[in-house]
Amino acid sequence: MRVSQPHPVSIVGAYVDPLDMEQAIERVDRLARGARPSYVVTPNVDHLVRLQRSAAFRDVYRDAALVLADGAPVVWAARLLGTPLPAKVSGSDLFERYAELAARRGRRLFFLGGRPGAAEGAAEVLRERHPRLQVVGTHCPPYGFERDPALDQQAIQAVRDARPDVLFVGLGSPKQEEWARRHLELLEVPVVVCVGASFDFTSGQVQRAPRLLQRCGLEWAWRLAMEPRRLFRRYLVDDMSFFAYLAGQLLGRRQVDARRRAPADEGAAEAAPLRRAA
Repeated sequence: MRVSQPHPVSIVGAYVDPLDMEQAIERVDRLARGARPSYVVTPNVDHLVRLQRSAAFRDVYRDAALVLADGAPVVWAARLLGTPLPAKVSGSDLFERYAELAARRGRRLFFLGGRPGAAEGAAEVLRERHPRLQVVGTHCPPYGFERDPALDQQAIQAVRDARPDVLFVGLGSPKQEEWARRHLELLEVPVVVCVGASFDFTSGQVQRAPRLLQRCGLEWAWRLAMEPRRLFRRYLVDDMSFFAYLAGQLLGRRQVDARRRAPADEGAAEAAPLRRAA
């Protein structure tokens, strides 16, 4: 179940928690000390489009403990809807920033997923930055492991044996989110954080977009240039429907606002006090 947050922001089917990076890090750490297992998702435009088409993915979002805006377009959409978010909180930035806090507070981390060697490489990089950091295990399951019961159980057992406080999963979406939700109780980890290609970026296997492009909301264009064959359809075909969904939400909200501001006739005037009382 979702952990209560004040005034989540509704954006095209997702309720995003209005937190900045520092607040998000502290919230993840609070979940890491929680008695009940939970997981964190970081929606970008691709996630928001998938929510419109996949009931299973909507279930994932419904049960997430924390939903953080992973991308400038999500933040811009919230602002356009009149419900601004304080900041972008990308999974890749959260991953590296949380490692710093984990080193100070003695949290035990496990990295699952990424390209071959990426999780181990990310662990080495972060240990160099934060010598006290405890990365208690990494595991890179083969492609399609989630469809093989033996390989799936092997991944689960690797995590259980290491007993981390926080499990970072980088399997790509929607696989990572659905896998985390499906195995949440079996993993016996306080909190699972889905972080996409973060291990690849931190290890240096994949070059992340320059900071300027990230700030301008053009990280997607950089990734498209790096992997055009894999990402062309996602970014330039499928994700374009996001603008239609956003326009629909914006139009619906304006219609509601217009009805609320409409000049009151006699019946409306009589009903107005009842609405205020409610």
